[in-house]
Amino acid sequence: MNANDFNTSAALKQTTQNSSLSKRELHLIGLAVTLTKACEDCSSRRYTEALQSGISKKELLDLTDFIALTSAGVTIRKALNSWNEEENSKICEDDICSVK
Repeated sequence: MNANDFNTSAALKQTTQNSSLSKRELHLIGLAVTLTKACEDCSSRRYTEALQSGISKKELLDLTDFIALTSAGVTIRKALNSWNEEENSKICEDDICSVK
């Protein structure tokens, strides 16, 4: 299969229809992914669909807080690990992320 043959929407629908996860779980996981990937349009749609499916605004706010805290924790851990010179053997060798 090449990239042109892959239809993301069709694959998502097929996966969702055959999933053993509940609709609620699918809504929450989907929202977690779109928020983590910072897709504003998809997150907005997923919030609306989650509310329409019966998930409360409080639950969605709790989910959002949890995602934000988890993402912050990952960022902090990554920063702390990269500052550890004794264990850090990976050094960026190009100018892509350099400030010059």
